[in-house]
Amino acid sequence: MKVPILKLGRILLTSIQVELSDADALQFQSDLVRRVAEVEAQGVAIDISALDVVDSYMARVINDTTSMAQLLGAEVVVCGIQPYVAMTLVEMGRGLIGADCVFDLEQGLERLMQRIRHRGDADLTTGQ
Repeated sequence: MKVPILKLGRILLTSIQVELSDADALQFQSDLVRRVAEVEAQGVAIDISALDVVDSYMARVINDTTSMAQLLGAEVVVCGIQPYVAMTLVEMGRGLIGADCVFDLEQGLERLMQRIRHRGDADLTTGQ
């Protein structure tokens, strides 16, 4: 199953709407990292608000994906962690290390734009 990745200027938006198999999670990771490099993305918003459960493997995939995108130069935010998911991740000793977490996609885009502007990067919409 492919997870859609939308491009708004040099920001990528993706929303995981269903539980992913391990293979699907790795495919998502590969697709997103490849897309970050292709468009030289300045920011990535990963929306997981539809997920009621994030197991340790999916948490690791999100962490690793975040790290990979950051190594390529993109700012990353994770949007919409459900309260139960947050409690479970903490109980498992798994947080989302290295990723800013916000309540929703709107806040995620605001945070990305603030961080990108703070870095002094070029125009967000044209990629120049």
